[in-house]
Amino acid sequence: MTESADNTPPLEGAGILRLVVGGTFLLGFTGLLAAIFEGVFTGIYVAVATLEFVVGTIVFGLAFLRAIDRSRTESIGVGGLFFASGTAPARVQLILMISLTAQIAISMAVAWVHLYTALAFGVLAPMWALGLTGLWVAAYGTFPERAPEPTRTGRRDADRRAHRASNPPGKGHSKD
Repeated sequence: MTESADNTPPLEGAGILRLVVGGTFLLGFTGLLAAIFEGVFTGIYVAVATLEFVVGTIVFGLAFLRAIDRSRTESIGVGGLFFASGTAPARVQLILMISLTAQIAISMAVAWVHLYTALAFGVLAPMWALGLTGLWVAAYGTFPERAPEPTRTGRRDADRRAHRASNPPGKGHSKD
């Protein structure tokens, strides 16, 4: 990895980050046009929102499958996977969460401006940012190492120790 002119190291998964930001700008641009010129740009906005929903849902599934594979050796939580909470550098998490928040705000605003129209399809589009966030984290995020599972014998011995600790000898028996 080479550093840029301002000595900032390049971000891992920059292609995914460009996709999420580009999709957010595309949704915002077509949403603005559809809100202003409802009839003319409604189809374009709905197509963009539907495409982002379908692709985002597929990517969400792929990210989940990748996370399942990683979960054999790492402890993965939903908040860390789909919201980059504690699993991505602050700069990456900021980019991903601003994109998700912007997509939610854009789609809600466009739907609110023209209630009960086809523009309501826009509320599905944030799956784009959610799916790509999951993909970035599943591919590049850091998770704590998974604690080893105890063997059957180890679990049995731990249960016996716990039982003995809660029921010491002589408890409940009096020597009158």
